[in-house]
Amino acid sequence: MAAAKVTTAKLRLQQGNLSNVKWFSGIGEYRIDWGPGYRIYLGRDGKEILILLGGGIKKGQQLDIKRAIKLWDSYRIRKGATH
Repeated sequence: MAAAKVTTAKLRLQQGNLSNVKWFSGIGEYRIDWGPGYRIYLGRDGKEILILLGGGIKKGQQLDIKRAIKLWDSYRIRKGATH
């Protein structure tokens, strides 16, 4: 059931449905209010490109957010170095 919930969330994101995404510190958090409270972390590059940064559950949320922010910052630095 958890895999189905995450797959549904991923499909919604692919279709551009960001209604469940809360944006902060340059990243987005998609919340799945089911089970242990699954989270999907992402970044947005331009209007259409979403970058999956990781995921987790509510219990590990603070560590997962820190990790996602570091990954997003690293991505932005690398992208800037290539242009």
